[in-house]
Amino acid sequence: MVIAGHPDDADFGPAGTASRWIDEGSVGWLVCCTSGDAGGEDPDADPLVLAALREKEQNDAAAIVGYAVVSYLHMPDGALVNDLALREQLVREIRTFRPDAVLATDPTVLFYRFGGVNHTDHREAGLAAVDAVYPAARNPMAFPALARSGLEAHPVRRLYLFWPNEPNARVDVTATIDRKIAALAAHASQIREPAKLEERIRAWAAEEGEPIGAAAAEALRLVIIDDDEDEGPSGDVEQATEAALADG
Repeated sequence: MVIAGHPDDADFGPAGTASRWIDEGSVGWLVCCTSGDAGGEDPDADPLVLAALREKEQNDAAAIVGYAVVSYLHMPDGALVNDLALREQLVREIRTFRPDAVLATDPTVLFYRFGGVNHTDHREAGLAAVDAVYPAARNPMAFPALARSGLEAHPVRRLYLFWPNEPNARVDVTATIDRKIAALAAHASQIREPAKLEERIRAWAAEEGEPIGAAAAEALRLVIIDDDEDEGPSGDVEQATEAALADG
């Protein structure tokens, strides 16, 4: 399951990883906390029309990546808050899909390592995802109405945080980088210069691939919540990468 603040976040983020794992047999579910209704340049634009357009673009991109389901929580764009209402919706999604792993934005990143500020919605979506995963989704007494409606507690074993300043895992996406770029191209309302964006995406992927000897990779921060018998938490890039690949 991928949890993102806006339409297009998942495609700028772990779309290559999601595509690879889906190709290898995983089932993918994308949750967008907002519909991107503030993601434009015209202050007179109708936010409902923009939201509908951005959902269509995300649906088209999701079909390219291979997600089975896309959910929209319709929280306000630019005003996302990690509150009980958002966490309950995310817990509902998690308990419905029952994923082994959740991918979300790294909520600890305020300023990116090489410059720039992380959008407040990215931080709040990531923090809400983490709090929904642990402890809420696995605690039967959290949001008891969900349990009473048949959505039993579910433990997520792994968190993969994307756009981290301190990655400890990299996934080889050489075979799926073209899918990532095609998914990004579906967000036409947000991309002004697709050729330049493709160049940047390929350059970033090549840079992240170098530490693991891959032509293209995506960097993630892996958080192991439940250990397997034959593995444990590790900050080592190679070991964490092996865990990331195996968990897909």
